[in-house]
Amino acid sequence: MEEITVSEGSERSSFITYLYNGVMSETLRLGGRGELMFTEGRVAMRLTPGRDEERLTFLVREKLAEVVAVGYKYSFLSSRLAACLSRREKKLLLAALIAADYEGDVAFIKGEMPPLNHLCIDGFYNFRLKSLREKWRRILEYIPTAFSSEDLQRFCDFLVGESKHKIYVKGNAVFGENLTPLKRSRLTGEEDVETEIMLSDAGFVYCLGEVEESVGKFLQKYYAERAIFS
Repeated sequence: MEEITVSEGSERSSFITYLYNGVMSETLRLGGRGELMFTEGRVAMRLTPGRDEERLTFLVREKLAEVVAVGYKYSFLSSRLAACLSRREKKLLLAALIAADYEGDVAFIKGEMPPLNHLCIDGFYNFRLKSLREKWRRILEYIPTAFSSEDLQRFCDFLVGESKHKIYVKGNAVFGENLTPLKRSRLTGEEDVETEIMLSDAGFVYCLGEVEESVGKFLQKYYAERAIFS
């Protein structure tokens, strides 16, 4: 039974924490165990599989791809985006860009992923995903400095209209179609409901109970008739 070890530079320790929190419940359910390890300049997660090593490996690969497709992509795009939008609008645009290509990015990342016995996320990203970064760079070339709030509205309208995904909002929590809590916005450095909704590639948003006024206005603007309030 081979251990799974995934490490990252300490400046991105939150990515390892996200990964650890995302897999530990299933690790324990399968009779395995895990720990976080800190050394100078690095942080690592080590898992010892239990009854179903294949299941755990699958889950870790899924979460790792999520870290790169959301966390690394957000960092890459945000440092290069030149659109003259407000801070909030820039974050929504970045989340929409991530959601638009999420499934394709994840498939590519998993296809390039090496064995998990000792995977360094930053090394994997820097040395194996150059073509993916080139793709992200080309996407930014289509977004001019003059990209406006109206352009953002039209872009979001298009994405929402193309999606059939359903999500649920209850208070400050967002849930997927299977009612699993969605936490991808944590990978952007700041967890919030609006970014979470946009990252989910939602086509329909069901609000279970009252939502904050700001969230209600966001839904009315970007989701119009596709937001259902109960």
